[in-house]
Amino acid sequence: MDVKLGIGLFLTLSILLFAVFGPLLTQDPRGYDNPTMQAPTAQHLLGTNNLGADVLAQLAEGARGSILVGATAGLIAIVLSLFFGIVAGYRGGFTDEVLSLITNIMLVIPGLPLVIVVAAYLQNRSMWMIALVLGATSWAGSAVVLRLQARSLRNRDYVSAARTAGEKTPRIILVEILPNLLPLLAAQFLSAVVLSVLSEAGLSYLGLGPSGSITWGTMLNQAAQQNAFHVGAWWWFVPPGLMIALLGCGLSLINFSIDETINPRLKAAPEAVRQVRKAERDAKKAAKENGGRTASVREGSTP
Repeated sequence: MDVKLGIGLFLTLSILLFAVFGPLLTQDPRGYDNPTMQAPTAQHLLGTNNLGADVLAQLAEGARGSILVGATAGLIAIVLSLFFGIVAGYRGGFTDEVLSLITNIMLVIPGLPLVIVVAAYLQNRSMWMIALVLGATSWAGSAVVLRLQARSLRNRDYVSAARTAGEKTPRIILVEILPNLLPLLAAQFLSAVVLSVLSEAGLSYLGLGPSGSITWGTMLNQAAQQNAFHVGAWWWFVPPGLMIALLGCGLSLINFSIDETINPRLKAAPEAVRQVRKAERDAKKAAKENGGRTASVREGSTP
């Protein structure tokens, strides 16, 4: 197994298991009967916050919230990119122009400011609503890639044969085109999940995250509001930040491995770069040795 894929799967699966079983093995994340601002101890492995809530319990509950928002937003983004990308690329003509126009409009609109404005406008922000906003504003880039791939596939012989045989457009897209795009769709989905998790954390840190829910972003927001950075309560803000980084790293490594599977030249590129650098070092070494020999000959011939 590829090293990057193995490390990525280990990190991602570990965090998923923590999100599934962690809340079952920890205290109530909203239980405030513990001592406040307590450093990590045997009873509270990650300490407590200013209200006495166990940070480990909040971290496990936050893992569920962040992953749920990221996965839902990624699923919404991939469904929209499938419609606007594959349908536009396969149909062509007027349909392509209209769908491409909408895609291009979404591309030029700054994503983060739009999400902040929409989230600020909402009065009650549930996790599902945040996921819907993030998914609806992050599909355009993937749609462009899928449109180009669909335009390439629609001229293949087996697609033309299916069209000549009278197959309907939905069946051709689902049976003939979509299976060939599964590796690319998997890579686009993982990218959308990583982007959504980071965006949710950013929104929550700004105070625009899900209302009444616990995520890694809301933990960072509460730690910042209670001056945990200044009083040295590292156990409150380091764990959620580290979990966000590890999840992003794990999903990105899986994504890189899928990219190398789709395009084997990406896998061969580092080896080619190493060979070029080795050849350059050998050439410099040979030139230096030849220069030293020439200097020795000149010194020996001097009267």
